[in-house]
Amino acid sequence: MAQLQVQQKKSSIGCKANQRETLRSLGLKRIGDVVVKEDRPEIRGMVHTVRHLVTVQVIDGVIGEDESK
Repeated sequence: MAQLQVQQKKSSIGCKANQRETLRSLGLKRIGDVVVKEDRPEIRGMVHTVRHLVTVQVIDGVIGEDESK
């Protein structure tokens, strides 16, 4: 399953309240924080809401995941 690596690049100061809440929901608290989330429509929607504050990379596999499943 693909995953998304989301990194906060800009501050949420001066942003709308829903954008600040979306960053917190993603687990981002400060500039430079990085989280890895599953690539699901809900997460993509949250990333789209704060796309001007974050950078996103797609990770194809998980290290240590058993490939024989």
